[in-house]
Amino acid sequence: MKTLEYVPVPAFEDNYIWLVSDGSDAVVVDPGDAAPVEACLAKRGWRLTAILLTHHHHDHVGGVEDLLASRSDDGTGGAIPVYGPAGERIEHLTQRLKDGDRVSIASPALGVSVIDVPGHTAGHIAYFQHADPTGTPHLFCGDTLFASGCGRLFEGTPQQMLASLDALAALPENTQVHCAHEYTLSNIRFARACEPANDALARWQEDAQAMRAADQPTLPTTIGHEKAVNPFLRVDEVDVQAALAAHYNHAIPDRLEAFRLLRSWKDKFR
Repeated sequence: MKTLEYVPVPAFEDNYIWLVSDGSDAVVVDPGDAAPVEACLAKRGWRLTAILLTHHHHDHVGGVEDLLASRSDDGTGGAIPVYGPAGERIEHLTQRLKDGDRVSIASPALGVSVIDVPGHTAGHIAYFQHADPTGTPHLFCGDTLFASGCGRLFEGTPQQMLASLDALAALPENTQVHCAHEYTLSNIRFARACEPANDALARWQEDAQAMRAADQPTLPTTIGHEKAVNPFLRVDEVDVQAALAAHYNHAIPDRLEAFRLLRSWKDKFR
């Protein structure tokens, strides 16, 4: 089996569009803009064979039509499947997916399972690859989980988002997490307000700052790393709940309320 390469393609101000390739063919995840995808494909000589979408926001789906149109012009567009969430209105989908569905792509050889992760949007899904050719698992989670953060709740409830994050946190700790935005430094600043005594978080801030100073992405992260530094995966931690209690000046009754308040605090954090 061919080795797979996972390439973050920068788009807009802070998006990453992910390409997965075997060196010849490629799958694209959440192409909000066609131009940088086309440029990367052309530079590397890769052929696009499938499109995976996690949710309906324009910065994740806006490039689909142009990607399909350019291949229609060269006679290959009709062969490109477009996968996406069954619960959202997205144009050009050829297969609508729900929790537990499996997608198998022939070339590059890529098999992923679908996980429902509502919260950021009502029908948001994630794609989980149980093992690449080296045995490493991979997650494409759109705007549900970020490095040291999570997505805003535009359509879902705190209860839904917490359940979605719990589902992702239960994945193997070595899972490579391919988030869709470079929000890491601002997320870390908030995380440190929640857990100033977290040594792993302090070290991560230094590492992430060095990466960004060198114009390198801070992604992928891993599930194990996020469980050590991401406050939204640490709502049960005493220090996180203590920070919330101090910020809101009242006791935190349970983990759901901790998550709700944490997300509300982050929404206003500067």
